[in-house]
Amino acid sequence: MIQTSDSLLLTLYSSLSTPHSLLLTRNLSRRLLKAAEAIREVVAASILTDLRDPRVENVTVISVEVTPDMREAKVFVSVMGDETQKNLSIRGLQNAAGFLQSKIANRLDTRYTPRLRFEIDRGQENAMAVGEILARIQREKDGEPEPPEPEESPPENAHSNDSESSNN
Repeated sequence: MIQTSDSLLLTLYSSLSTPHSLLLTRNLSRRLLKAAEAIREVVAASILTDLRDPRVENVTVISVEVTPDMREAKVFVSVMGDETQKNLSIRGLQNAAGFLQSKIANRLDTRYTPRLRFEIDRGQENAMAVGEILARIQREKDGEPEPPEPEESPPENAHSNDSESSNN
């Protein structure tokens, strides 16, 4: 009876997890799952309330994967913005890793506090790319023309320089 509820718990957790952690949750113990969730909660709350690094903006903690010995934790985050903003946020989070680890140590009662490593979760980007491909296939199937790609506008300074030179 207990094994059934444990397997049900793992199944429910797997269905709520992100795709990259689906394979790992089947073999993880309940203790590691609880630790990963506690780390996710602490890191997410600390990013919102305690971190004052201007590089860490628009960051959402998606999931956490913990090694079986609990010495390392990989924190998957999603960052709104371009690639430069994502890289800046990851650097800011890595610089704040020690501070975040101290917050985790206060919350978890374990022999080791996991060393944090941050990675961008590309799940949303991949889902959007797949959606665009499927929409394009559907348009081709229906015989609709491709929508034109937006053209890049010329830099604003190019127009202002021309008008200034004609005034002189």
